[in-house]
Amino acid sequence: MSSKRAQNESRATEKKRKKKSCEEAALSSSVEEKELQGAVKEAWRSRSHYSHGDLELDCHPFPHCIIKNFLSSETFAENLQRELLGLNFHEKSNDLYKFKQSDDLRKRTEPHIRVSVFRTALFGRFRSWLGEVLGVELEPTVDISCARYEYTDVLLCHDDELEGRRVAFILYLVPPWQSSDGGTLDLYTTDSNFQPQSIVKSLVPSWNTLVLFEVSPVSFHKETVLLEWVNPVYLDISYQEQIQEEFEESSEIQLKDFLKEEKFREVSEALRLSQIQWTKRGPANKRNYEVASLDTVPQCVTACWELLRSESFFLLLSNFTGLRLHYLCPADEDDDEDKEKQEQKEDEEATASSTESSAANATKQKELSTPVCCGEVRRWSHGGYTLLHDGEAARAEYALDLILPFGCADWQSEFGGYTCYVANEEDEELLTVYPEDNSLALVYRDKETLKFVKHVNHKSSSESAGRGFYDFSYVYYE
Repeated sequence: MSSKRAQNESRATEKKRKKKSCEEAALSSSVEEKELQGAVKEAWRSRSHYSHGDLELDCHPFPHCIIKNFLSSETFAENLQRELLGLNFHEKSNDLYKFKQSDDLRKRTEPHIRVSVFRTALFGRFRSWLGEVLGVELEPTVDISCARYEYTDVLLCHDDELEGRRVAFILYLVPPWQSSDGGTLDLYTTDSNFQPQSIVKSLVPSWNTLVLFEVSPVSFHKETVLLEWVNPVYLDISYQEQIQEEFEESSEIQLKDFLKEEKFREVSEALRLSQIQWTKRGPANKRNYEVASLDTVPQCVTACWELLRSESFFLLLSNFTGLRLHYLCPADEDDDEDKEKQEQKEDEEATASSTESSAANATKQKELSTPVCCGEVRRWSHGGYTLLHDGEAARAEYALDLILPFGCADWQSEFGGYTCYVANEEDEELLTVYPEDNSLALVYRDKETLKFVKHVNHKSSSESAGRGFYDFSYVYYE
């Protein structure tokens, strides 16, 4: 009996020891507290700065979150570091980086690395916290390895964008560190084409500190230009998903208060300045309205024009519509199936040399990587119109129309100036888009859907009507 009791006590002690190890893998209270989670989620959604205790969320140059003392147990963090340093590391070196990396940590059995301790804490509660904060449902797939940087090692400027990746993070387990030691995490501003411009923030590695930022094919590095102009509600990923669902049902949508109020007001006032040269566009059997000469418009109008044709905006529109307007946008399942069938057919019928095939593929890829759009800044006043055979945009099988009006607060439908969509050779109107201040209209159409702008009649000439309005008009192609 005494021997059996001793065995039971030994097992109980072992269970307590394992339980204690699991408890030591607890995360920072910044992650565990529900109220704090809600505050971080709102700050991330609105792209605003937030700081509380060991957590800081900053949105410049793009949203990133820093959590100090990420592992609440200092002893656990030290033991985890010791086990990681004991792993086998493989040197990784190319044009972009030089450092040493461990194998995937998923199958490790060390006490503090193993699944039941570290990974469960990191990819159980922490993954749920991330999904709640970002407003997205994250897949259970998680890649994790350990990187060791030594003297002369480097990781150069990159974007962390990989297919399917939504969040990237770094947990620093480093000795006392300062910026002169190198190894800082440098954050770059980007231009409208996502090209890095300059380092605006450098994060110095710090013991037991986790840094995370969101990356995905449709949201990566868009913040630099979009945050400045677009109402933050439209940059929220969960809201973009709602917009996409509505758009896919009706092929059209109007996004009210699209630009930030101060930006919309600035452009509205600038469009009335006398310095802008307006040219009448014809011929009269197709259209009659005025277009702005872009080299005469104020800087804010130019900036708005560039926004609507930037690669970042192509990606945003792809989020809104589900259309593949940019090569970074993921293809849907139907596209993948069609691509596989086409590739199979090409394999069966291929007769050209491998060199010729490679050249063709390179040309095709270059075409895919170039977003296509055309647009105008238009002024509408008494006598303005377009007719149904105004078919310049019929160059593609499908197209996405965008209209963003300015200066029409007092405009009434009886004045005309609204855009009508009709089926080819039919009189029935499919859709009517009325001009509304700061309301972004998106309409997806095929070649059999035509459009015209209703004649602006004399009622628009009254002073109360403002004697006309302006709009940015764009057509985007897949």
